[in-house]
Amino acid sequence: MKVDILVAEIGSTTTVVNAFNDIKTDTPVFWAQGQAPTSVLDGDVRIGLQGAIDDLCKKMNIDSLEYDEMLATSSAAGGLKMTVHGLVYDMTAKAAKEAALGAGGIIHYVTAGKLRRTDLAKIKEINPNLILIAGGVDYGERDTAIDNAEMIRSMGLKTPVIYAGNCENQEEMKLIFDEESGMKLYNVENVYPKIDDLNVEPCRKVIQDAFEEHITNAPGMEHVRDMVSGPIIPTPGAVMECTKLLYECIGDLIVLDVGGATTDLHSVATESDQIARIMISPEPKAKRTVEGDLGVYVNRMKVIESIGEEKLREECEKMGIDLDKTLETYVAIPKNEDEVKLVERLTKEAVLKAVERHAGKIRYIYGPTGRSSVAEGKDLTQVKYIVGTGGALTRLPHRVELMQEIAKHNDTGMLLFPSEHAEILVDNEYIMASLGVLSKRYREAAIRLLEKTLNFKFPEKKETSYQAKYIDELNKVTEEAKKKEEEYKKHIEESEALGYDMSAYKEEEPIGGANKRKNSAASDSVKDDKKGLRNGDGVQGKWAGQKQDMGDCNHDCRHCTRPHCPNRKNC
Repeated sequence: MKVDILVAEIGSTTTVVNAFNDIKTDTPVFWAQGQAPTSVLDGDVRIGLQGAIDDLCKKMNIDSLEYDEMLATSSAAGGLKMTVHGLVYDMTAKAAKEAALGAGGIIHYVTAGKLRRTDLAKIKEINPNLILIAGGVDYGERDTAIDNAEMIRSMGLKTPVIYAGNCENQEEMKLIFDEESGMKLYNVENVYPKIDDLNVEPCRKVIQDAFEEHITNAPGMEHVRDMVSGPIIPTPGAVMECTKLLYECIGDLIVLDVGGATTDLHSVATESDQIARIMISPEPKAKRTVEGDLGVYVNRMKVIESIGEEKLREECEKMGIDLDKTLETYVAIPKNEDEVKLVERLTKEAVLKAVERHAGKIRYIYGPTGRSSVAEGKDLTQVKYIVGTGGALTRLPHRVELMQEIAKHNDTGMLLFPSEHAEILVDNEYIMASLGVLSKRYREAAIRLLEKTLNFKFPEKKETSYQAKYIDELNKVTEEAKKKEEEYKKHIEESEALGYDMSAYKEEEPIGGANKRKNSAASDSVKDDKKGLRNGDGVQGKWAGQKQDMGDCNHDCRHCTRPHCPNRKNC
């Protein structure tokens, strides 16, 4: 059997393969899925990859599987470990952190200000796959980022470095991380170029490029690179790509991915006008948070601690569950009704805590003028759709009800949560990560496959280009000009009916074009009076009461007080 594209998701615990057909047509098809344990510990991730392909073949009752193209995402070997170093925590360090998380990085350490010896020891202990240095707005403070770069170089690591700080330091960074340093440097646009201005997308792209070039270091991954015909990007970064694609189709949304080890939350949303007015610091439009303590299998005890063990035992008793026995038998995927009920309760806690940490809130501050309200963090009040992906939120029986609990969790109304009007969607085929990497090459096919897996017809996209908006505005201006011209002509006709000489006003081009009389036109005073006519002010000043018949003219033009007398040309 041969398929068009095979997408492999090589995770830290599980490898999943998704097969797609008819990818270049208007009706692309998700054909089948297979999975197997990831084989990092066996020394070669290809073993797990082949196991997932064998599982797919078994499900589809075929002997072997061939494919025209293979794409891949990876979070094997711990994913993309990063450390981030900025100038001020709430500004450049935060911006750098947002860029790293949105690209699929796992942040192990964040510092603000100049690095200390303890910081260097921590970085060495982490041994990151990538180091991100930021600091200073453009043409602002320079020294901190330079000092940090020199200290990082002195450690003797071979880790790639991304510099995304003050643009004036880029040449200096090239000198610090030269060929002798053994550390490849990526210079990128500042993530915080001006106060309250986040610019994270250029950095995110470079992080993903650096990941593919340097970070495919899980055992056997170098051979997977030879098998793959497209990009290899971090799995969380692929989900973010899919989330951004989905935003273009349906608007503001969040995507929840509850896994065995972590819970990821991706949001692409803009703040409301009311919240924007009281926001104390900017938030990125596309944001991702990773909750490393909210996993329903590897970190299940952390989730139980969050709920409260006594409270959970009481709830389990009401559900008829023996908590200790169920925890003893539960391994990764629930296999009986008691395990399903327990995992649903753990998932509910993971969902609520993840949204609570991701979303912003309104709080009161007190000053000389009294109490005022401020908003901090990501505003999710405009979210129209809540999307569930990952094993728990695509397979559990009450997955929709679990996500509906989000709006109910905002008792005080001070949390910037989605409202109860947000619609719940589910990635039924569990393929959003695959569609994220697929969208890099086959965008339209990814959109159609998203509609199928979400079981949701996307609304027709309206033309919102700047050119269309400009044309609409131009048409409005033209219509208004035509209307005013018609009123102007009517006014001239009415004035002529009253006996006024309006010939000087009838030679003007209607709309656009030059005056036929050119420079020999009427005097400035006539132009002023025409302006009055166009504005609907009527015949003004010295024109009032003057008629065309000047029979009493004595032809003494030098002393005449009627400068527009029709007989004057005969004098």
